[in-house]
Amino acid sequence: MIHFYDLSTVDTLQRKRLLRRAEVAIDDLLDYVRPIVRGIRDRGDAALLEYMERFDHVKLTSAQLRVSPEEIARAHDLLDPAVHRAIEHAIQNVRTFHERQMPEEQWFTQLAPGVMAGEKITPITSVGLYVPRGKGAFPSVMYMLATPARIAGVPRIVVVTPPAADGSVDPASLVAADLCGVSEIYRIGGAQAIAALAYGTETIERVHKVTGPGSPYVSAAKRLLYGTIDVGLPAGPSESILLADESSDPELVARDLLIEGEHGPDSSSLLVTNSRALVEKIMEMLPGRIAALPEPRRSFCHAGFEGEKGTGGLVLTSSLQESVAFINEYAPEHLEVHVREPFAVLPDLKNAGEILLGSRTPTSIGNYSLGTNAILPTGGFAHTFSCTSVFDFLKRTGLGYLTPAGYSQLSETTRILAEFEGFPSHASAVTDRPVS
Repeated sequence: MIHFYDLSTVDTLQRKRLLRRAEVAIDDLLDYVRPIVRGIRDRGDAALLEYMERFDHVKLTSAQLRVSPEEIARAHDLLDPAVHRAIEHAIQNVRTFHERQMPEEQWFTQLAPGVMAGEKITPITSVGLYVPRGKGAFPSVMYMLATPARIAGVPRIVVVTPPAADGSVDPASLVAADLCGVSEIYRIGGAQAIAALAYGTETIERVHKVTGPGSPYVSAAKRLLYGTIDVGLPAGPSESILLADESSDPELVARDLLIEGEHGPDSSSLLVTNSRALVEKIMEMLPGRIAALPEPRRSFCHAGFEGEKGTGGLVLTSSLQESVAFINEYAPEHLEVHVREPFAVLPDLKNAGEILLGSRTPTSIGNYSLGTNAILPTGGFAHTFSCTSVFDFLKRTGLGYLTPAGYSQLSETTRILAEFEGFPSHASAVTDRPVS
C-alpha cells in the first residue's frame, strides 16, 4: 500500500521520520572509509590500484588510470547519434543559462570620498568532478558539473568516474566531457577517488575542490576530508515534492511522482496536497504505474512508496498554506508546483534546490535539458545551500584603496577600535603614518 500521511493526525515521531527521509548514517561508515583514505594518503597509486581491484574488480596499472585521448574520440563513434544530439542540445541550454550567472571580474564602489572598496572575482585553480556510475550511466551529471566549471574559467578540471567491469568508462559521459572541453579523466570511483583528489598520487595531481554526487561511501570520504579539501555541496539520495491542489491533473501527478522515485530505493518522492480527492485518485493509480515499470526501476519505486523503510508517499494537508509551510520545513531537492496559480505561490516557497512551475515543467526536463543545474542540495540542506552554479567554481577577494583624504577619514576610527580590542600594532600602523 502507498504510504499516506495526514498531517492533521501524524504524531511527532512520524513527522520527524517524514522530514528525515532516507537518511544514511554516514557516521557509521567513517570507520570503514578512514583506512581507505589513509591508504591513499600514505601509499598513493599502489593503494588506489589495490582498492580498485578489491571494490570494482578491475585490475589496472598506473598508466591505465587516465582515459586516453583515443578512448575519448572513440566514444563519439560508440554513442547512438540521437543520444549524441540530445547531449549537445542539453549542453547548449546549460551553457546559455550559466553564462548569464557570470559576475563582473572586478568592481569598486566609493563608500566615501577617497574610500574605495570592491571585489575581484577569480576562478578556483583546480577542481575535481565526481561523476557516479553505480546505478547507471550519467552523462547529465558530467555536463551539469563541467559546464559551469568551464564557464567560470577553472584552469584545471579533473573528472573521476568509476569504470565498468572491463575497465572502460561510459562513452556517453566521455562524449559529454569532451563537448564541455574536459580531457583529464580518470577511471576511479568511490572513497578512494575522493582521497586521490584530496591528497594526490604519483599519477593524479591533487585539486583544491571536489564536487558531485556519489554513494554513501563517497559522502563519508568527503566528511573525513573536510578541511583538507573543499568538498562542495551535500548531494545524497534523490528527493522531490510535487505540490498540487484540486485543479491538478491526476494523470500528470502520478507520472511525475515516479521521476525521482525511480532513482533508487533510498529516493524520496512526495505528493503534498490539500485535496483529499486527489490523494484518493493517486492512491488508486500509483500501484499500477509502479507495476508497469521495468526492473530495477519497479523495485526502486516499490521500496520508496510502499516498502517498510520507504520515505515516499502522499501527504494530505488542511490548506495550501499548510502545504507550503511543510515544503519549506522539508526543503526538497526538487519541487514541482502543479497548483492552479503557480506564480502566485512562488513568493512563499523559500527552501528548495529548484522550483519547477506548472504542469508542463516536469523534473525530468530540469534534470536534463532546461538549462538550470540539476546538481542540488539534498537531505534538507536546501535550507542553506544553493544549486550548483558558476559560483561554486569562483571565489571573491575583497579589494580596498584609500586616497590621502580617505585615509584621514578612517585612521582615527581604526586607532580607537584597535586600542579597544588590545592590538597595539594595529593601532600604531595608523598613528603618524605619512599619507602624502
